[in-house]
Amino acid sequence: MKVSSAAIFAVLFNSVSALKKVSLEKLPDEAVVEAHLQRQHSALKALAAAGIKAEDSAKANRFLRGENFYDQRFFNQEFSLGKHENVVIKDYQNSQYYGVVEIGSPPQEFRVIFDTGSSNLWVPKVGCSHCGIPVIAPKKKYDEKKSSTYEVDGAPFDITYGSGEVKGEFAVDGVDMGGIEVKKQRLGMIEDAGGLGMAYTLGKFDGILGLGFTSISIDGATTVFENAIAEGQVDEPVFAFYLGDNADGELTFGGIDESKFEGDLHMIDLTAATYWQIAMDKVSLGNGKKITSDAVAIVDSGTSLLTGPKKEVAKLAAMVGAKPNVMGEYTVDCSKVDSMPDFVFTLDGHDYTLTGRDVVIESGGTCLFAFMGLDIPSQPLWILGDVFMRKYYTVFNYEKKQVGLAKAV
Repeated sequence: MKVSSAAIFAVLFNSVSALKKVSLEKLPDEAVVEAHLQRQHSALKALAAAGIKAEDSAKANRFLRGENFYDQRFFNQEFSLGKHENVVIKDYQNSQYYGVVEIGSPPQEFRVIFDTGSSNLWVPKVGCSHCGIPVIAPKKKYDEKKSSTYEVDGAPFDITYGSGEVKGEFAVDGVDMGGIEVKKQRLGMIEDAGGLGMAYTLGKFDGILGLGFTSISIDGATTVFENAIAEGQVDEPVFAFYLGDNADGELTFGGIDESKFEGDLHMIDLTAATYWQIAMDKVSLGNGKKITSDAVAIVDSGTSLLTGPKKEVAKLAAMVGAKPNVMGEYTVDCSKVDSMPDFVFTLDGHDYTLTGRDVVIESGGTCLFAFMGLDIPSQPLWILGDVFMRKYYTVFNYEKKQVGLAKAV
């Protein structure tokens, strides 16, 4: 059958135009390193006031954990993977990418983290406590009284983080996510965000839009994307992240953008449709030294760095000369970054490699090593956050329950 060039162009044009895209703004590396330095300064100041030497790591860790310098940055240690509990397993301390979503009629605009590591949409409401600081760090706040499409829900919305609660109540309203218009979305109107601490108060984001599965959603609220699928708002039940090379990124809904990656897209089956959780064959260094094997990984757009079990991350850090501080974070000598071995994550038989430059966030002579130690009681779990996703174009397929990876361009 003969097909005209005009018809081919029309098909291609319609296919591309059907994709919905959200621009993602990147927090500068300088801000990430500055936040690290501020945490370190606060921790050392607290230790000095208590008469504890920073080099006395056992005492320092016990004290800092009691002061929440430590706990509020990590997963809640009592969380059990795969169970439906109102516990979210992180606090967004190092999230770097934000995009815009609109809620209500007329639309109210919010900057949110599009987060594959959680499943609810929430934004602060008018009158919210611990929700930004006027002039210095203001937050946009949802005003249900100004939306003609707002509907009362009334169910409590309560998430427990390692450092405390984020709470309010559910509402129902329209949501526009990059041109995808969900008419009746259950979302959290937050009245108190104190549980996120200063990371949220001074952060660049107003709220969170979860892109995990409804199975881990608070109160079983259907996710925005699953509602979009049910309402026929997307051609395919797929979304994909392109985080670029230390630059702003792009989130595509309804398909993939083949201009953003090179080579084949390798699809990996999930081990559980909760988080975007996959099996990891091993973690090793390019010089052949193995760190771990037979682990589980979560691909998480809402975490900036890479995390793994504390002992394994400590082992990896020691092998490359990264030095720990009192907060459990690591730094490296900036002059030695280029001589570091590659870091290899083997997933479904395929090697995904990061260089020393890929795993270091540098600013002002400080080189923050982009690995953190984090223990989950139930299993050896690694989190592949934005540092990993910057190197690899990442596709999330709801229907097939798969994650796809290809080298980003």
